[in-house]
Order: sequence, then C-alpha cells, then structure tokens
Amino acid sequence: MITENNLSENEEKNPNEVSQETSENTTSPDVNQHEDDAEHEEHDDVEISLADALKEMEKIINTPNAGENFKRFNQLKEKASHYIHDEVEDKKHEYVEAGNAPENFSYEHPSQAKFSALVNIFREKHDCFQKGQEEEQKKNLEHRQSIIERLKNLYTSSEPGINLFKSIREIKEDWSKAGQVAKSEFKILNNNYFHHLNQFYQMLDLNKEFLEQEYSHNLEKRQHIIARAKELENEPVIQKALNELQYLHKLWKEEAEPVAEEFREKTWEEFKEISNKIHERKSELSAAIEQEQAANLEKKNQIIAEIKKLSEPSETPNHNYWQNAIKKVEELRSEFLKTGSVPRKLSNQNWNDFKTTLRGFNTIKNNYYKSLKGSQQTNLEEKLKLIQTAKDNMNNEEWDIAVPLFKKLQEDWKKIGHVPKSMTNKIWDEFRDACNAFFNNYREKSNTSTDNWKENYKNKKALLDELKEVSNEEGSIEKIEQIKTAWNNIGKVPRDKISINSEFNKTLREKLKINKINELELKEEGLSENQLTDKARKIKNQISDLEAEIVKLENNLSFFNKPSRENPLLKDTYNTIDEKKAHLETLKQNLHNIIAGE
Repeated sequence: MITENNLSENEEKNPNEVSQETSENTTSPDVNQHEDDAEHEEHDDVEISLADALKEMEKIINTPNAGENFKRFNQLKEKASHYIHDEVEDKKHEYVEAGNAPENFSYEHPSQAKFSALVNIFREKHDCFQKGQEEEQKKNLEHRQSIIERLKNLYTSSEPGINLFKSIREIKEDWSKAGQVAKSEFKILNNNYFHHLNQFYQMLDLNKEFLEQEYSHNLEKRQHIIARAKELENEPVIQKALNELQYLHKLWKEEAEPVAEEFREKTWEEFKEISNKIHERKSELSAAIEQEQAANLEKKNQIIAEIKKLSEPSETPNHNYWQNAIKKVEELRSEFLKTGSVPRKLSNQNWNDFKTTLRGFNTIKNNYYKSLKGSQQTNLEEKLKLIQTAKDNMNNEEWDIAVPLFKKLQEDWKKIGHVPKSMTNKIWDEFRDACNAFFNNYREKSNTSTDNWKENYKNKKALLDELKEVSNEEGSIEKIEQIKTAWNNIGKVPRDKISINSEFNKTLREKLKINKINELELKEEGLSENQLTDKARKIKNQISDLEAEIVKLENNLSFFNKPSRENPLLKDTYNTIDEKKAHLETLKQNLHNIIAGE
C-alpha cells in the first residue's frame, strides 16, 4: 500500500528519515519494484548475439557520456564474455574428442581482442566520468548550501515588502531542480534544509494571511494531481500509467505541501486510493509478460528439438546432408538468440539445453567427417587401380575388348565416391589422359576406312531419327543424354553427308527447348579432351553472364523502398532471379563434374 510522504508531516515528526532518494525521486515501493522488473526484462533476459553485444558496447563507448552507461555496459560485457567462454569450451570439447590431451589445448577467440579493447576503453571513460561526477556534485553541494542560506534569510532577516509566497516557491523549485550531491553529504544537507523549512513555517504562524495563501495554492496543486491520476486509471498502456504516477507522487511531495489540516488527510486518502487502483493493474502487465515469456520458451524448445532432429537423421547421412544441416543449424541458432526472454526460473536450464544440443550436433557431424576421411582413402586406392588398368591398356588395339573395357573403367570411376581434395585433380588428370590416348587412337584407326565412315553415317542417321521422336514426357532428358553420348562416340561420316551434323544440332536444340534444359546442363560421356575443354569454356562464359544478369536484377530491386516478394510489381523479378540462380548452381555443378572427371 502507498503511504503519504507529506512534507509538513516529515518536518514535524522525523526529518532525519528523509533521504536523497525520497526527496529527489519520491514514489511508491510498487512503482520502484515495477521499474526494476521492467529494466531486467529489457536488458538482462533478452538474448543478444555476440556480434550485436560487441556492436552495442562499441556504440556506448562512442557516446559523449559513455561512463554513465556503466550498468548497461556491464550487462553487455557479461553476455559477450559468456558467449566467448562457451565457444572456447566448444572448441576445447572438439579438440579433446579428437583424441588430444586437454592440457595441450590452445585457442584464441577471434573476438577476444576486440572485447578486451572495448572493456579497457570503457574503464578509462568510466574513470573520467566519475571524476566529472565528483566535480559536478561538489558544485551542486555549493548550490544547495546557498539555497539553504536563502531559506534561512527568508525567515530570519526578511525585509519589509518581500513577497514571501513567491520567494518560498522559488526556493522550493530551486531545491527540487538542484543536482545530486555525494551520498555522504546529502543526509546532513537534507536535514538542514528541512530544519530551516520547518522554521520558516513556524514563522508563518505569525502571518496567517500568507499561510492561508500557501495552503490554498498547494491544495489547488493537489486537486490537479488527483484529477490527472483519475485519468490514468483509463490509460491503456499500463507502463505509461505507472511511469506518470511516479512523477505525480514526486510533484505531490515537492509542490503540493503543505495544505490546511482539514484537507490534508482527505486529499491524501483520495490520491492514495487512485494510486492503489493503478498499481493493481500491474497484474495485467505481469500476465502479458508471463504469456509472452511462455511463448518464447515454447519457441526456443522447438528450436532445440529441431536441432536434435538434425543430429539424428532417419537415414544414413552423406556429405550433402551435413552441409545442409550445418546451414540450417546456424539459422536456428540465430533464431534462438533473437527470440525474447523466458521465465527466469527456466532461463538457465533452457540455455544449457540449447548449448548441450548444439554441442551434440557438432560431435555427431565431426564423427561423420572423421569416418569420411577413412573412406576417402579407400576410394583413392580404388581409383589408382583404375588408372593403372587404363595406362596398361591405352595402346591396346583389340577394339572388341578394349573399347568395352574403357567404357567400364569410366563407369566404375563415376561410381567411386570422393577422394582427398589434395589428390582430386591429380588423379583425374592421369585417368583422363590415359582414356583420351586410347580413344584418340581408336578414332584415328577406325576412321581411316571409308566403309567405317558409311557405317558411322548409318548409325548417326538412326540416332537422328530416334532424337526426332523424343517428346517432353518423363525420362526425355535422360533419353536425350543417351543419344548425345552415343553420337559423341561415333566417328566421322562421308564428306557429302556431313550436313547430318547440322541437322542433328538443330533437332537437339528444339528438343532441349521443349524440355526446358540448356545444352550445357546435359550429362555426356565419350567426349574427347578438346570437346571437354570447349564445353568447360562455354560453361564458364555462361556462368559469368548469369552472374552479371543476377547482379543487375538485384541492383534494380535496390531502387525500390523496402522491396518485397509480396509486391505485385516485383514478383516476376524475384521469380526470374530465383530461376537464374538455380540455373547458375546447375552450371557450376556441371563444371565441377568436368574438372573432377565425374
């Protein structure tokens, strides 16, 4: 419940109980408690990322009066330190799990240097701020002492004709606006002020006319305060009502004291009753906060569950799965940190569950890549055997045996998985050189005969007729790839029949168009080294063109204020960008496959 902090009662009963806090910022205990809770909700519990914490710390130290933000800076410092410690512990956990001794662990967090620098700079600015505060408090002390002297002179040596009513109002106003002084000085100073104020009011007993004028003025002030408090009962924003109520209590003490005895208790009880009604509405605010925190807890627990699910795939995961999972977990981690506070009693448990789940995901992912290294070594050994077989047979001219053998070698090469990155290009170059040497020799020998050229024309004519029958039904693209691969493996045709190549290319473009696929996206086998080089060059050029088109389209979007996919004018542009990006990724994968020999 609220109790009146009546100036005249303080003067008469126990002036020593008046403190700096109640004098300068008088309010009810409920208001103070609510503000503490609000501040805690605003700063302590809301999660913030390490990058954002460091950014806000830097922003604080660049403000003119950085030192006065000591509390907020310390909160951010604790958050940042907590994150850095957790991430270092994660690194240590991975290091130890890899079989290393804990005492050999050494890791410098990338943000540690910046964090330490910000803390040191703020410490210096805070020291300067404190020195400035001490100087300011010293000046305020002198000013308050001069106000007391004015008050003392007002009742001890007032000259005739002085307007006491006006003078005491000016003194009380100056006292309320005077800045803070050191706590060690304030108690004596404040008691001294109220002592002389009491003396002044005792002097007023000799001047009933002035006292009645003072009472009347203060009663009018009280009535205005009560009227405004009644309006706050219907204020929809509870926090705003509580904040303004605090200010009204401050006015009540500093500007509405004293009043005549018959109005003192009556007006105070009315104001107190209204104040209590407003404070009862705090339960609405608390309920809203609890509801929001419960929703945040549910959302954060769902994020933790999703990370756990990614850590436990239903099927045997591969490299692509883990790369997508890593990206998804990072998105979930950011979402977790952006989500607001949860109930205080569950906050630590929720955070520990999140960190434990993240650490579990990283452990399972790391174990996969450790096992992958062993399988890559096995794949390397298998591919080296294929290379040796290709080298042993690259000069073999028993075509009925050698051609199927090399085709089988190429098929087996594709089936074998990844090898260590450091060996990928080297072994592919060796295998490709051996295969090219064989097929170049095969084409050269097989194309020397005119009969073979006629047979080649016959085979190409059959493939062209087969291509013409292709539609856009399911499996058409695979059919086109088979025809193109077979076409690539057929040698020259008679000179008078060479137009079949142009006809084939024209028909191929038509079929690719109706199946909505680019020629460079086709999977082809049997290409010569020159053909592979030419295809890679074309893909690189198209990749460059697509990247330039995407940049241009995205730049065009930047001219709009807050561009969005929901904007009907921009919907087609966003769809075009998505299509081009999808096409770009396909071309990049095809280029990689050519380089890797896949």
